[in-house]
Amino acid sequence: MDYIRITKENIDREHICCAMSGKQSLAKKEWLKRRFDDGLVFYRSVERGKCFIEYIPAERAWVPIDALGWLYIDCLWVSGAMKGHGYANNLLDECIRDATAQGKHGLCILCAEGRKREFLADPKFLGHKGFRVGDVSDCGINLLYLPLSPAAPPKFKDCAKHPGISEPGFVLYYTDQCPFTYYWVPRVQETAEEHGIPFRAVHITTMEEAQNLPAPVSTYALFRDGQFLTHAIQSDKKFLKLAER
Repeated sequence: MDYIRITKENIDREHICCAMSGKQSLAKKEWLKRRFDDGLVFYRSVERGKCFIEYIPAERAWVPIDALGWLYIDCLWVSGAMKGHGYANNLLDECIRDATAQGKHGLCILCAEGRKREFLADPKFLGHKGFRVGDVSDCGINLLYLPLSPAAPPKFKDCAKHPGISEPGFVLYYTDQCPFTYYWVPRVQETAEEHGIPFRAVHITTMEEAQNLPAPVSTYALFRDGQFLTHAIQSDKKFLKLAER
């Protein structure tokens, strides 16, 4: 398998394999364009399909962690027909090579405790690759790290380690980092309004906001009556099921 690096120079003509079509893809591309100067790297397979890695210096990542000198993996995604061919190993190896070349302490990434959950990395795969648990949050999301040199492990900020807000009803924090939020957030808003469900969406548009979010995941963090509910992007139907519980 050959891979291509997405840059400011080629992003307008290249496919972003995590993206949906049309406006969703454009929203993700615009988000990426503004991150390249922060050191963001996006590698994908030459073949079309969900096979890519996206990472950035951790101090510039849109997550509330303390990880100066580390690389943070936003997303490592290999799915569908791409699975089972060693492509995830290839992408991760490239990230490790880059981290070593930059003199980084190592890599870090989010995953769910114990098992694979949607929109998060697979802890079993990461454990096999040598990742360790650096920190845990109250909501069952862990910060894993792969050390490449002696250094203190990366940690969650307190706001991420103990997620919670004081506002009643449903409150959603989200970014344009994932193209699925562009598509689904407005539809969930419409559904909540139609059914009289208290719902407020907060669009996170700066790194500073994301790094101080009251949850370990900034791409999509849904609260209900002050409690963190889920990081998983909800369709309108899934949201209604949550609201009915």
